[in-house]
Amino acid sequence: MTIGLVVGAQTRHESYAVVIFGVQVLFVAVWTIASRPPAPRVVAAVGIAVAIGTDVAAVLTRPASLAPLAYVTAAGFIVGVVGQLTRPAGRQRVTESLGSSLVVTLGVVAFASVIVLSRNVRGTQAIVACLAAAGIAILIARLTDAIVALPRIAPQVPRGGAGVVLGAMVGTAAAGAIGNLLDGITPLPSALAGLATAIVAVMVDLSVGYAEASRLIDGDEPALYLARYIQGPMGAFAFAAPAAYVASVLLLL
Repeated sequence: MTIGLVVGAQTRHESYAVVIFGVQVLFVAVWTIASRPPAPRVVAAVGIAVAIGTDVAAVLTRPASLAPLAYVTAAGFIVGVVGQLTRPAGRQRVTESLGSSLVVTLGVVAFASVIVLSRNVRGTQAIVACLAAAGIAILIARLTDAIVALPRIAPQVPRGGAGVVLGAMVGTAAAGAIGNLLDGITPLPSALAGLATAIVAVMVDLSVGYAEASRLIDGDEPALYLARYIQGPMGAFAFAAPAAYVASVLLLL
């Protein structure tokens, strides 16, 4: 995914929007399957509709701005609420279903923010530095946990604090090195932006593991293995995207 997001940023904005839409569809599918909301079709339909709306807005808005994405987010949430309240099951588990709709909506909108970032001066360089930092941080954190998941915060979750710390450190170093190679940005701001993005990525990835463990403790059936395995990285990239946008605006653009 890191390669797709970084390499896609080198193309035209319209082409990059197609890449992002593919990632958004995968995010919606994975999150819906893994979280198992009461009305999965409603959640998925709202997510896809919001993805289309935000991608079109991110490409066509002049000048590039996040404001249209906020309007689409609000509209998507309203549609989600109406869809949940009018489904045949009525209000049964409606709070849980609305929560899933909100997470999916925010996730696809977060991915669209990268399209807006790519339209800024030095936005492509910022995407390379920040998203590479996030991808490397997740990879190092997971490799570390596979070797030695210490210190364990909860016995049900095979993740440790060492992976989070090491992943963030290596991701920051990678962003600094990338900043030294790209035109228009310098190593220190690039490393700081990479640090912010990497921290968000590894923490979201970790939190998804705890959420899945909580569902198992409550007696829910485990989701499909593939969905469980990639839900963390998908969520990590989704919510690292706005962190990359903010960090880039403050430090790199």
